[in-house]
Amino acid sequence: MPSTDRRRFIQQSLASGAAAACGLVAPSSVMALADKPSAKMRLGLCTYLWGKDWDLPTLLANCEKTQIYGVELRTGHRHNVEPTLTKQQRASVKKMFEASPVTFVGPGSAECFDHPDPERLKAAIEKTKAFVMLSHDCGGSGVKVRPNNFHPNVPREKTIEQIARSLDEVGKFAADYGQEIRLEIHGSCGAMEPIKQIIDQVRQKNVGLCWNCNGDELLGKGLAYHFDRLRKRFAGTLHVRELDDPKYPYAELIKLLVNTNYAGWVLLECRTTPTDYIAALNHQRELFEQMVAKAQG
Repeated sequence: MPSTDRRRFIQQSLASGAAAACGLVAPSSVMALADKPSAKMRLGLCTYLWGKDWDLPTLLANCEKTQIYGVELRTGHRHNVEPTLTKQQRASVKKMFEASPVTFVGPGSAECFDHPDPERLKAAIEKTKAFVMLSHDCGGSGVKVRPNNFHPNVPREKTIEQIARSLDEVGKFAADYGQEIRLEIHGSCGAMEPIKQIIDQVRQKNVGLCWNCNGDELLGKGLAYHFDRLRKRFAGTLHVRELDDPKYPYAELIKLLVNTNYAGWVLLECRTTPTDYIAALNHQRELFEQMVAKAQG
């Protein structure tokens, strides 16, 4: 069995076993989970706050300990998986992931394509391409980017078109490396109408949206309406906060994902500072498993 398939088998087996151990599914029905909607959907971690101070070996050990089997590595954090890594260092990172049941989902860059200054825009595009190569070399599958904001004295339609064309450029580059560009729904350009106008203009099919649970999608006609309008362009990742946050209908979101057979990564981008991160990650995983099991019926 190839190493990639073996890791995927281990991840799925462990996730199914954990659900059974928590009493979320009967042990005799574990194998049947593979036939249920969104059976390939997995919970992972975006190292926004949780995990930002862990070096890579610690991060992988803690993810394995808590059965969190995928990570999006935020740029600028202690795990230090950055475009500045040498060829040898990238190979070392890839080997660390290959020896672990944890998947490198990809880098979480902070690159944006809204800059009115042409030189800043060019630099953001080139830096994104560097992240694409980093992701490829380290075994990732895509790079997270941002739209990001509208600017005074710049027509909104100009900014929207600029972002879309920039995404096409980096998307075309990423396709040559087998990578996905994941546009985090972020900033003032991440309101529901502008983000739809942006993604509708993007021609590259390997550019998708990273749903971000900002709250804008709860306005107007509500979550289900906005979800349905954008679902066909979802990327292989989306971000959630703490799943027990009463301000967001996470059970409804999980139900929508299950109903549309989402097969990507649901990444925890948590904002709190718990005293025990291991216990907090375990708690979030248990909540996720419960929500998925309930949505699968």
